[in-house]
Order: sequence, then C-alpha cells, then structure tokens
Amino acid sequence: MDDKIKFNIEFPIHASPQLLYQYISTPSGLSEWFSDNVNSRGELFTFIWDDSEEQAKLLNKKSGERVKFRWLEDEEDGQSCYFEIRIQVDEITKDVSLIITDFAEEDEVDEAKMLWDNQISSLKHVLGSV
Repeated sequence: MDDKIKFNIEFPIHASPQLLYQYISTPSGLSEWFSDNVNSRGELFTFIWDDSEEQAKLLNKKSGERVKFRWLEDEEDGQSCYFEIRIQVDEITKDVSLIITDFAEEDEVDEAKMLWDNQISSLKHVLGSV
C-alpha cells in the first residue's frame, strides 16, 4: 500500500544537458555527487554512503533526458514509488533545469526536499555551476 506522498522540485542548473546526463545516469557520475560510491550490474544500482548501502533498480532512462529508479526496499514493500531525475530545457530561453520527482512519508517531505537541495548543491559544485 502506498502511503508516501509524491513531490516535485525544480533546480536551475548552468550546464549542458549532455554533461548533466552523464552525472545522473552513470555510476561514476552519480558517485561524484549523489553518494560516496555507486556500482551497477545491469539494471541494479548499489548506492553506498559511509556505513550503509541501498540498492535501486533502474526502471527506465531516456538518453540525454531522464533516469528513473526504484529503491529495492520500496519494491519489496509493494510500494510503487520511485525517484526520477529529469533534465528540462526551456525551448525559448534554453535555460536548463533538473526536475526531481520523489516520494516521502507525509511527515518527511520537507526533510526529503532538503536532502535533494543538498544533493543538487553538491552536483552544482562538481559541475562548477554554483
């Protein structure tokens, strides 16, 4: 039963969509900003932080545009939630943004948004887009 709430956050980023895609879709790119280390075997990604590790399944990806993962723990609990990182380019201004879609317990949504804020801040530092 899904009891998590879906939320979206948008982060403007000064980087090319092609470069951004490398940072959101590859283990080496993700390990630069999302977690301490990332390993992948096919569709299974293992994210490692200090003393913990979480596994996520790559649900789908579209080259240069988005990646979508589901934590295995959520899948085992029968939850249909996921997290998606999508690159959006404004057709007129050509401004680039990352759109994050994620799920959290009702009382943890603000905390989850702050976590994403910190993660994207790390990504901007890595990209030199601060």
